[in-house]
Amino acid sequence: MFSIFRKKNNEIKDYSALHCDMHSHLIPKVDDGSPDVDTSIKLIQGMMNLGYKKIITTPHVMWDMYKNTNEIILAGYKKVKAELELKKIDVEFSAAAEYYMDDHFSQLLDDNTPLLTLKDNLVLVELSFIKAPIDFKQMLFNMQIKGYLPVIAHPERYLYFNANKEWYEDLKDTGCLFQLNLLSLSGFYGKGPIELAQYLIKQKYVNLLGTDLHSARHIQALGNSSLDTVKKLLDTGMILNPEF
Repeated sequence: MFSIFRKKNNEIKDYSALHCDMHSHLIPKVDDGSPDVDTSIKLIQGMMNLGYKKIITTPHVMWDMYKNTNEIILAGYKKVKAELELKKIDVEFSAAAEYYMDDHFSQLLDDNTPLLTLKDNLVLVELSFIKAPIDFKQMLFNMQIKGYLPVIAHPERYLYFNANKEWYEDLKDTGCLFQLNLLSLSGFYGKGPIELAQYLIKQKYVNLLGTDLHSARHIQALGNSSLDTVKKLLDTGMILNPEF
């Protein structure tokens, strides 16, 4: 069934040293990820074939497009979890969220609405791919005031940072963690993200590695990615995935 996850030489790439993936879109019908429970299960099994033992799925909370609340996310999570249990699929599965830093997110903070965390107080946040929000540093500060630790999703994909890489240093100085997309290392998003990923790795800024899995084609791209960089990053001791 899962031959699409194999290389031509039948070698299966092994990401088991990471243990946990903490960025994916596997709750059906809530964002641009899985369209139904059956697809969610197949994608989870594909990730298990890659060696993952734990999956923290992170639906978008992006109010202009995906009006997801804690209740919606957790209800969808329970459906997938129940299907995993019914099929006796042995994987640790939980849900958090990927929060888009917009006015709605700012309002969540102002209202003291509990955020869905990856672990402890870690919260996954993303910026616009077009330009940085004017007040995003203030939002990050507000998160920290509320006791949360921001995890910046795929910082290598914000190409406008390339013109002023000091932004990365500023974010690290404020205590933010950086989550790199594994697909960026394979060239899936193009040349720009590869170059910024290499810069972040050289600066020792990367703390977490995520699949940002949306579909089967992402599984295929992961299966064809080189693991050399992943292994080198794990050797630094800075990658937190195995601790999840």
